[in-house]
Amino acid sequence: MEVVDVRGRFMWHQLLTRDVPKAKAFYSRVAGWQAQPWPPDPTFTVCHAGDQPAAGIMPMAPEFPQDVPPHWMQYIGTRDVDGTAEAAVLAGGFIVKQPSDMKGAGRYAVLADPQGGVFAILDPENARPEDAGTPPLGLFSWHELGTTDNEAAFAFYSQLFGWDAMQRMDMGPMGIYLVFGQNGQQLGGMYVKAPEMPGQAFWLPYCHVPDVDASLSVVEKGGGKIMLPPMDVPGGSRITVLQDPEGAAFALHSFPAAAGMAPAKVETKAPKAKPAAKFKPKAKAKAKPKAKVKAKARVAAKKKSPPRKTAAKKSKTRGARVKPKARPKVKAKAKKTGARRKK
Repeated sequence: MEVVDVRGRFMWHQLLTRDVPKAKAFYSRVAGWQAQPWPPDPTFTVCHAGDQPAAGIMPMAPEFPQDVPPHWMQYIGTRDVDGTAEAAVLAGGFIVKQPSDMKGAGRYAVLADPQGGVFAILDPENARPEDAGTPPLGLFSWHELGTTDNEAAFAFYSQLFGWDAMQRMDMGPMGIYLVFGQNGQQLGGMYVKAPEMPGQAFWLPYCHVPDVDASLSVVEKGGGKIMLPPMDVPGGSRITVLQDPEGAAFALHSFPAAAGMAPAKVETKAPKAKPAAKFKPKAKAKAKPKAKVKAKARVAAKKKSPPRKTAAKKSKTRGARVKPKARPKVKAKAKKTGARRKK
């Protein structure tokens, strides 16, 4: 059986929340997901976009402090979880949850980058080849990191996952927006948080929907909040940053008709990374949209184009659960998170 290369891919997204039924109903309407209990553990919900697993939803453990809000966690692929965790520590990062195995899902660990951004790594038991071009509706199309030092953060993640700096956009007072990716495809962006956005670094996922504007009424009727109104980004795409009924931050992204993803030019020279910041366990953050190939302050991008300014999000992580077919989950910025995946 051929082993699929998963290094550096965003393999899974997982929501930890205190009200699973409400989350299932909300995201099913907003993202068009079909939510189903995971047979090995009915308390874990796997959400499908068509025939593909898109995300997981699990309840937050009672021991989570009440000031830790529900949050999304991204899982990044690697075929050596233990080695990647060790490399993260040597590069200035932290291990939030030690490497563990999850039957039917794979091996995973929860880490934090030098600036405090929490994420998870996953070696899935099953993984399908990566889709090229615009991601299917209901899947995540962009990932944005709001941090205190985007060059240092990029150096850290590039070392772990081999990401390329695909574009650096000067946004004036907002600083440089760094678009990263691999194999000629954009995956997301990194920017330096504004002074009014306190707390450690944080990741914000963008879900692909047919029409961002049309989704707003569904979000508001379902009890969600609009943190950043819909805005255009380079290439004709539109994005918006939201909060679900329980306070978890996420974003929506819609592409123009017949949009495809044009390969972006990989930068040959990259500015020297600055020293990493110290991790702070408690975090609070605001996310911001971004831009693609050549964009401006508060803009996102084309195929996997970056949105910019985003809403604040507070996160901590704990245990983790994962899904069977490339499916992780975790919380935004926090101490420890968990994740499960479906088979």
